[in-house]
Parts: sequence; structure tokens; C-alpha cells
Amino acid sequence: MVDGLDNVVFVTEDLPEDGSLDLLGLYDGVALTDRGQYGFGELPDRIILYRMPLLAISDDLDELKDQIHITLVHEIAHYYGIDDDELHRLGWG
Repeated sequence: MVDGLDNVVFVTEDLPEDGSLDLLGLYDGVALTDRGQYGFGELPDRIILYRMPLLAISDDLDELKDQIHITLVHEIAHYYGIDDDELHRLGWG
């Protein structure tokens, strides 16, 4: 569990909507830094991992685990309001 994650679900899907193998994961929600009033009854944000793209870039189980870890860190960072430019600068792009 990651401290501070609230009202977030983690799901896997085979492919992104466009069917491409380019997207490994997606944060679908409103980042903490962009939230105004947030309270009872809000649908949960989602962090989606795309199974087929992750498998396509991984040669073995250890590499798949590494790619899943990197993708989760990347998408959780979006939950906290960290954008792609900052993630790339930090080495999590």
C-alpha cells in the first residue's frame, strides 16, 4: 500500500482503447494538486495497467516485474500531480 492513496482502484486491461502497444499504463482521475472540493460519493480514480503492451516489451518474468513497477510508479506519480516532464527528469519517464 502507498501512503496517501485514497479512493484509487488498480485494474488491468488487455489493451488501451486505440488498440496500440505503445501505452503501458494510464492514470484516469483528477490529480491531488487539481482537486477542489472532494468528498463523499466520488467515483474512484483508476490506475490501469495494459497487459499486452507490458508483455510485448518484456523478455522474461523479471523484466515484466520491473516494467510493472516502473509503470505503477509513473501512474501513481500522476495521482500526486507530477507531470510527464518531471517524471522524465527524475528518470521515471
